[in-house]
Amino acid sequence: MTDRAVPHLPSRDFDASVVFYGGFGFATTYHDREWLIMERGGLQLEFFPAAELDPTQSPFMCGLRVDDLDALYAAIRASGVAERTKGHPRLHAPVLQPWGRRVAHLIDLDGTQVNLIENEL
Repeated sequence: MTDRAVPHLPSRDFDASVVFYGGFGFATTYHDREWLIMERGGLQLEFFPAAELDPTQSPFMCGLRVDDLDALYAAIRASGVAERTKGHPRLHAPVLQPWGRRVAHLIDLDGTQVNLIENEL
């Protein structure tokens, strides 16, 4: 197996996380009371219970590096996540960064900022 890193994200409600992330292609590969694992292609997210988390105060963040940022962004938009500047969930459109890659941002149900980073082609 290849070395890899896997983000561990908070979830106030695993069932809500399954519906939210499932809406844009993540499938549940493990789910019990204490842990949730979801995958979409080569991406894997793992969730831990955080029932008391205030999403407006969440310090959690992770990055997902993807080959087709536009396809993932479109799937998230099609699932009903709106582009807006406040609230959660929300989506911020891809922007070319000074360091040469496009990055979009997803703020999920629990206030976690998921940076969607386009891989170098």
